[in-house]
Amino acid sequence: MPVEMDVGDTGAVYAWVVVGGVELGFHPVDDERNPRGGSPVVYWGVADLDRVRERLLAGGCAHHRGPLTIEPGRRIAQLRDPFGTVIGIEGP
Repeated sequence: MPVEMDVGDTGAVYAWVVVGGVELGFHPVDDERNPRGGSPVVYWGVADLDRVRERLLAGGCAHHRGPLTIEPGRRIAQLRDPFGTVIGIEGP
């Protein structure tokens, strides 16, 4: 299966594969935001990232990272749920 890759300005590599129309991405290790041994982050595609992020924050999640613009029209954000799990959302 082909592995897609993008190299950021800092030299960090983000890699992903697409399986059955689902994108599985792998963040570079980052001791501050994505520490070694941390769990994978699952991203949910949403129609309105800002609206969903605000709803999750109001529902008890805490800010973790982002929103970040990955490419024009595509942004991500990470939140920590009340149990400590980092979840991601992706959308415009």
